[in-house]
Amino acid sequence: MKLAVLFSGGKDSSLALHKVLKEEHDVEFLLNIISENEDSFMFHKQDFGLLEVQVERLGIDMISIGTKGEKEKELDDLRKLIGQVKDKVDGIVVGGIASSYQGTRVKKICDEFGLEFVAPLLGYEPERLWRELIDSGFEVIMIKIACDGLGKEWLGRVIDNEALSELRILGEKYKFRLDFEGGEAESSVLNMPEYSSRIDIDFDVVSEGECRHLMRDVVVR
Repeated sequence: MKLAVLFSGGKDSSLALHKVLKEEHDVEFLLNIISENEDSFMFHKQDFGLLEVQVERLGIDMISIGTKGEKEKELDDLRKLIGQVKDKVDGIVVGGIASSYQGTRVKKICDEFGLEFVAPLLGYEPERLWRELIDSGFEVIMIKIACDGLGKEWLGRVIDNEALSELRILGEKYKFRLDFEGGEAESSVLNMPEYSSRIDIDFDVVSEGECRHLMRDVVVR
């Protein structure tokens, strides 16, 4: 199939992209929504400079549009974005794992346009997700933290087997989802099999209270 991938540069959309490429589908476009809302209901807010470097490393064309990130209204912007490629692809790929809120809305738009809705990670358990990421050579970091139990020292730390073991303990203690599907954190990918080379970054940290920390002023090295 010819596909377009809803791509934020985070772990879920990156793994979904990896999986459809391994299945030898043709990924024609990466689709990205730039939200003004830091806590968008639908879209992962990424540092756009870092995202551009990720896309360059992947060598796939990206189409982006902006949204104010208002609940439900942001779906109109997503519809416009998918509408730009509806006659050029057969399906839309999403990285959703357990979010029925996002999945049902994207699927409805796909149905309107007669496109296949492809969700290769749907129903994944957190352990399976991290196992595939780590075993496949992904280097995943947190770029935003919004829950008790995760301090700002986690920003920028690659989640390897040791870090995952620590996250398990913290997740059990503080009752957060290990895959961050509850909004506990947002992620970015510094390396994956499809990158032409690894990404190195420098960044500043902004803290908004004890439980909310964000990566800012990212510089790619």
